[in-house]
Amino acid sequence: MYKINQYPFPLPEDALKKDKYAKNWPIVYLLDDNKYIYVGETYNLISRMRQHKENPEKRIFKRVHVVYDNEFNKSATLDIESALIRYMSADEKFIVSNKNEGLVNSNYYQRDLYQKKIVDIWSELQKINLAKKNIIEIENSDLFKFSPYKALSEDQLTVAVTIHEDLFHKTQMNEKGVYFINGLPGSGKTVLATYLMKYLQQSEDLKFKKIALVISMSSLRNTIKKTFRNVEGLKSSMVIGPSDIHKDEYDLLIVDEAHRLRQRTGIVNYASFDQKNLEFELENGNELDWIKQSAKHLILFYDENQSIRPSDISKTEFNSLNPTTSFTLQSQFRVMAGMEYVHYVKNIFNNEQLDKRVFENYECGIFESFSDMYTKIKAIQATNDLSLLVSGYSYEWVSKQNPSLFDFNIDGIKLQWNSTSDNFIYSKNAPNEVGCIHTVQGYELNYVGLIIGEDIDYDFKHKEIIINPSKYYDRNGKVSTTYDQLKQYIQNIYMTLATRGIKGIYFYVVNPNMKKYLSQFFDMIHQP
Repeated sequence: MYKINQYPFPLPEDALKKDKYAKNWPIVYLLDDNKYIYVGETYNLISRMRQHKENPEKRIFKRVHVVYDNEFNKSATLDIESALIRYMSADEKFIVSNKNEGLVNSNYYQRDLYQKKIVDIWSELQKINLAKKNIIEIENSDLFKFSPYKALSEDQLTVAVTIHEDLFHKTQMNEKGVYFINGLPGSGKTVLATYLMKYLQQSEDLKFKKIALVISMSSLRNTIKKTFRNVEGLKSSMVIGPSDIHKDEYDLLIVDEAHRLRQRTGIVNYASFDQKNLEFELENGNELDWIKQSAKHLILFYDENQSIRPSDISKTEFNSLNPTTSFTLQSQFRVMAGMEYVHYVKNIFNNEQLDKRVFENYECGIFESFSDMYTKIKAIQATNDLSLLVSGYSYEWVSKQNPSLFDFNIDGIKLQWNSTSDNFIYSKNAPNEVGCIHTVQGYELNYVGLIIGEDIDYDFKHKEIIINPSKYYDRNGKVSTTYDQLKQYIQNIYMTLATRGIKGIYFYVVNPNMKKYLSQFFDMIHQP
């Protein structure tokens, strides 16, 4: 059974002499000074406290809280240390002062037992005023999901270490490094991007003076800014949009969701775009051109299947980058059904799936009635949170001009598109609205209720997916596009929306033929 003891820091020399766990037993400890917190683990508490006492960075701390348990082993304490760092970084009570290298998501004997202990330990930390939020609240938060303290998979860690080593070599040789990281939805691209920001920023080998994380989508950008405020060594100002960069200013730019970088087509503010091109002395440049001129080193995260608008820079331009090294992330962190489900959905919306698959421990199916799907999602939201309705752009956004009007009227249920584009999925009214691709892309939900509208259909005679451009209402999303280009954007939108759910997804399909096509791959749900 665990216990938590508090001592003053620095520790008096005789404080732990009679403690049988203080010299040769794995323990976890927390140092705090009311503003900052540091989480550690050790086999010899007395020796470690002496080391911290001599460390100028640790002298700010006033107290040490020691977590003992006669069932602890080295693997368990490493895991508990990693978990507490992640929870503390999302709890917002303290600024976490730990570095983040080496946090790997490893399995070990009886890990389930120790995972339960983490929940109990966290509850105790709440009782003694070292933590504010409960674990469920934290795990559903954007601060937790995008924390630079997330434990990495083996392939993520390999990418991080390889880039670090190669960057060190490139800086010694005064060469430029360009790294390209491919990954399907849920493969951990954004998590690795935020991890690399802290990992490379704190590297004593690199000594970079200026690093920034570039994110095109304003909602996701604001979310990551908020996350960085609670991490020592990172600042919200390090998270920028493409229009914020300046020529020859950065040692390193990390670009998340690079497939959403824009060219001068179907954008809102042409004058501002043209002014930025003048700044870079470019006649017809794009945001990728600006980035290439702004930093000595580049790391770009990319997924061609999530390009959803003609303003998105083409795959051809990315192919011409000639990166130093390219990587592909293979793990799946979002969808409980795993990467096989992501490939399944991708193949379905690209009309390439041949047979039906069943995914255990993952809820999915097609509702015959929208009213039933709406009721189901509302019921799940009440207990799971982050369970929302989303849709393709097949409904006019009339409420944007007149908030008294409704955008959706299905089965007598009237709804509006998301009333905010800033952090929509965590907004107060999200459960009563429908999220669009621009407010959902890059995020994850527990359950998704996906409305597939009249913009996409299936032609059984020719055995192909077809689209109805007149029923696709994103004006900037179809400007200067051919039928085939728009078709791919619409397919990508639905594939992206269909891979947002951690625990499950439900479909409501408007067009009968599209419903018949999808029913080959998902069971129909008939509510009594």
